[in-house]
Amino acid sequence: MATDTVLSILVLAAIALLGGAFLLHRRGGPKRQVILMVILALVAIGNVAIWIVPDSQGNAPLDQQLSE
Repeated sequence: MATDTVLSILVLAAIALLGGAFLLHRRGGPKRQVILMVILALVAIGNVAIWIVPDSQGNAPLDQQLSE
């Protein structure tokens, strides 16, 4: 599976986690589970950002991997 596909699935999973956390919160679900879902979504978004955000020289880790 290509890296861009994995990153796309990870972003979709993060969106689903945030949506699920919102719905669970509105239905009065366990607060701990809502918080853990939000934290997991933030970690997933952070991992995607690590791969796609360029450094000070303008090189993103994803671009370096694809060029090899």
